[in-house]
Amino acid sequence: MVTTEPQETDTQMSDPQSRLIETPGVQRVDVRVPRPKKAGMRNLLRAVYQRIRIGLEKRCYTPWTMAEYLRKAGAQIGEGCFIVPTQLGTEPYLVKIGNHCAIAAEVTFMTHDGAPWVFRDEVPDLQVFGPIVIKDNCILGLRSIIFPNVSIGPNSIVAAGSVVISDVPPNTIVMGVPARPFGSLEKYRQKCLQRWAEQRPPGTVIEPGETWWDSRHFAANSKRLRKHLLELFPDKLT
Repeated sequence: MVTTEPQETDTQMSDPQSRLIETPGVQRVDVRVPRPKKAGMRNLLRAVYQRIRIGLEKRCYTPWTMAEYLRKAGAQIGEGCFIVPTQLGTEPYLVKIGNHCAIAAEVTFMTHDGAPWVFRDEVPDLQVFGPIVIKDNCILGLRSIIFPNVSIGPNSIVAAGSVVISDVPPNTIVMGVPARPFGSLEKYRQKCLQRWAEQRPPGTVIEPGETWWDSRHFAANSKRLRKHLLELFPDKLT
């Protein structure tokens, strides 16, 4: 008994998309081998390029100018703001920040509610959104979280690590999980003024109209501050 192996034709060798297999005594079979899809790779490269481009663009901004970048994403931001985060959630166009506000590092703006996930077997495209409004002269502390449909009144302070789930009245300090009013803003003001009167280093020079950080004497003032603070807290640091 003689067996004959299938033989590839010249057409098979010249066209990588077509494989013609001939076996003696058997009808010729044309097997089409699809080319690998390149769309997935193109999409991956495009996503990597976009991430690199956005990352490089963000490096052009400082916390004092980050508002300019975030406005391009649709956020409404006033003047004189100090913003460390480089994004304001997945819907930045639902965020409004007033004048002279400070946003510390890793603050999270949650403009959508992820919990409707558990109801999507009933409504597959179910989503719930809500705006966040920060009024003038507020500060949001490190790693605080602001929930949707929250408004923070002017001259208010959100302590670091707080989770704000409801509106904050004007002139209020809130802290905790969930965030609740804590103490008096006026008492806190008086305490800050008293402490700075004690901690401000002798010989500090700041030009009229400038701040500590804008002064051309910033380096010298910072050196004096370090020396003065170490002298104020010798027992606690040894």
